[in-house]
Amino acid sequence: MSALLLGYRVDMSSSLDTPQGAAELAGSLLPPLGNRWLHTQAVAERAREASPAVPEDERDLLVAAAWLHDIGYAPELRETGFHPLDGARHLESLGAPRRLVCLVAHHSGAVYEAEQRGLVAELEPYEREDSPLLDALIYSDMTTGPAGQRFDFGRRIDEILVRYESGSEVHTAISRARPYLGAAVERVQGRLSASAASSRE
Repeated sequence: MSALLLGYRVDMSSSLDTPQGAAELAGSLLPPLGNRWLHTQAVAERAREASPAVPEDERDLLVAAAWLHDIGYAPELRETGFHPLDGARHLESLGAPRRLVCLVAHHSGAVYEAEQRGLVAELEPYEREDSPLLDALIYSDMTTGPAGQRFDFGRRIDEILVRYESGSEVHTAISRARPYLGAAVERVQGRLSASAASSRE
């Protein structure tokens, strides 16, 4: 592990679940990946916008998870080649809060791809919560394009299916996960609408 990442173990472990700490860690790993960094920044912004859909005391955690959801793509963190798992393992090694680790492990229906990759047993130690917070993380990722574009859910799914060859692990996993992901997006949209209506009263 590089000195920079060792520094995060010492200095950042208590604040990785804050937007600032998470953004700094993501910013130390993802900028060389080009569009992946653009996507990550836009997902974090989308999470900020979606924050009224989660309890107030979880909003910083939502944004932090958005910043960190794709850090497993960083080449220096690659172990299994499955980015949710590689990202979660790295956060765990840094002493990140357990809930943040598990949100990264399970973002955007990761279990469906784990099934395709034969990595269910490796993902299993990380608990998957069913909550407004995980829904909002899914929503933020599944309404943001690969270079940070704003997409509706249908267009986002369609572009993934075009980008990955039919029969590939990602194509198959996203096809199977579509109902699960779509339901999460719909729940967030409902919560955001209810929050907006309440604020107008």
